[in-house]
Amino acid sequence: MSFQAYLDNIQSKTGKSPDDLRKLAKAKGFTDGNGLRAGVKAGDIIAWLKEDFDLGHGHAMAIVALLKGSKQEAGKS
Repeated sequence: MSFQAYLDNIQSKTGKSPDDLRKLAKAKGFTDGNGLRAGVKAGDIIAWLKEDFDLGHGHAMAIVALLKGSKQEAGKS
């Protein structure tokens, strides 16, 4: 499955776009606009996404990669 397919599936399941999830992560203090805040662990974000959105580990890891800036959604530069 491509990275974009993960993001599309997440949006279908949660109703949240990647930008929505970025904003929510920032509001929760996980990110600072430049990526993950110092001291934030992937496990913290995964636990949040599993609890609030019932995402599985693989889909949650896709959001972690997106928040880190190591992956981008199609059409974004």
